Amino acid sequence: MNIQIFGTKKCFDTKKAERYFKERGIKYQLIDMKEKGMSKGEFNNVKQAVGGTEKLIDDKCRDKDLLALLNYLTEEDRDEKILENPKVIKTPVVRNGKKATIGYCPDVWKKWE
Repeated sequence: MNIQIFGTKKCFDTKKAERYFKERGIKYQLIDMKEKGMSKGEFNNVKQAVGGTEKLIDDKCRDKDLLALLNYLTEEDRDEKILENPKVIKTPVVRNGKKATIGYCPDVWKKWE
């Protein structure tokens, strides 16, 4: 398993995801979305694994103007805007190769073991 957790230090679900893998002795790599974010390839793989850009967007994001703008952009422009502003992505995003989940999903992670 090659686990990557994309999240933020203040996100409780990210901390729970870290704890889940730590308790099971599974090595993971934590990527802080505020510092680094996702590469375009990682973003496209996650988007494909979860079923589209809409599932990646956090409706509870504080930047309401950016959320409104995303509704009016073409898909390519929307993806670029999301990569520039990773705060609109729900966290944690947990990747295992080509598979990915959004949020705290221990039932799915169990199947990966």
